[in-house]
Amino acid sequence: MLDLKFIRENPDKVKEGIKNKNEKDNVDEILSLDQKRRTNLQKVEELKAKRNKVSQEVGRLKKAGENADEIIAEMKSVGDGIKALDDEVREIEEKMNELLAWTCNLPHDSVPVGRSADDNVEYRKWLPEGFSFENKFKKLDHVELGRKHNILDFERGAKISGSGFPVYVGKGATLERALINFMLDLHISQHNYTEIMPPFLVNRDSMKGTGQIPKLEEDMYNCEKDDLFPIPTAEVPITNLHRNEMLNEEELPINYVGYSACFRREAGSYGKDSKGFLRVHQFNKVEMVKFVKPETSYRELENLVTDAEDILKALNIPYRIITLCTGDLSFSAAKCYDIETWSPAENKWLEASSCSNFENFQARRANIRYRKANDKKPEFVHTLNGSGLATSRLMVSLLENNQTEDGKIIVPEVLRKYTNFDIIG
Repeated sequence: MLDLKFIRENPDKVKEGIKNKNEKDNVDEILSLDQKRRTNLQKVEELKAKRNKVSQEVGRLKKAGENADEIIAEMKSVGDGIKALDDEVREIEEKMNELLAWTCNLPHDSVPVGRSADDNVEYRKWLPEGFSFENKFKKLDHVELGRKHNILDFERGAKISGSGFPVYVGKGATLERALINFMLDLHISQHNYTEIMPPFLVNRDSMKGTGQIPKLEEDMYNCEKDDLFPIPTAEVPITNLHRNEMLNEEELPINYVGYSACFRREAGSYGKDSKGFLRVHQFNKVEMVKFVKPETSYRELENLVTDAEDILKALNIPYRIITLCTGDLSFSAAKCYDIETWSPAENKWLEASSCSNFENFQARRANIRYRKANDKKPEFVHTLNGSGLATSRLMVSLLENNQTEDGKIIVPEVLRKYTNFDIIG
């Protein structure tokens, strides 16, 4: 959530940021309501001062034995006026908070201005030694490989739940579990993260806190009876661990990593790539979440990206990093890098991770603050998160880049201690 004072003092800057993100501009309506609210609050203070003065006059008249009925009636009228203004202020604040909840975060100054994904900018690229974009033999795609070796079953997943709900079978299930455990272990042992095993269902306040609600509610599953949401990412429960908490400066930065299944309706995604893992409604992900001091947050964003890169380098998977332009940024992000892995069968890059800095946008919504050692006034932390990584599209690249000419799949060396096999097929 944006700071109302910042909007009041920088309306043109806020409007420009919203415009560059292709989001709806509520600035004028917010400022109009803010002005009305402040005017009413001033009237309330004036009426309260008058009530105090009249109350003193009533006391004086009663003490002198004089009739105070007229002044008492006037005091009641003043009280009614205060109540009416208080009610109006409350209504204004509710409307203003609703508009603020629908107002996106502003892009950081370093984010390239653009209208869509076509305007994203390649940041850097890493290719394994000896890698070539030219296939030496016809590569089977991940669906064909999954069917050939009986390790993935999308058809039975569709029968059980519907399209977009994959089933991992045999060595496929073991490989998926190995991938998750490897990523968690590396982040914990080498990157100094604390592991969290979060709930997979969260309440409405948690979804509001990280910015999924109200903007993205139609893309989320909802258990209406209890108003609980299956999480779209572990970012939601892990970030909300510290909702409504005051942290100490010496605790920062806090680095958490956690595995979760993720659930997304993606109601607005029909017609996009839907084959196999390219678009699913349930997938697995290892998520990194950081709570940091504002002055370090953009350095921590670079660290977050590097932590995800270490996974891909260890797996020997070609990848590139994209700086998202303003028009492709998420509602809550101030800056975001996407990490894309190469699919030789699809002959294109696939998004496998997003690493975002939200600055204090989520912290304001979730009321997560910290207190500096020598400063009585608390500040909002900056929150960041990144996929480290999502396994679905990562599995596409892992299977396709490690297949042999006769259709076998070589298991990356770093996963073999988890799988206890080094080849599938």
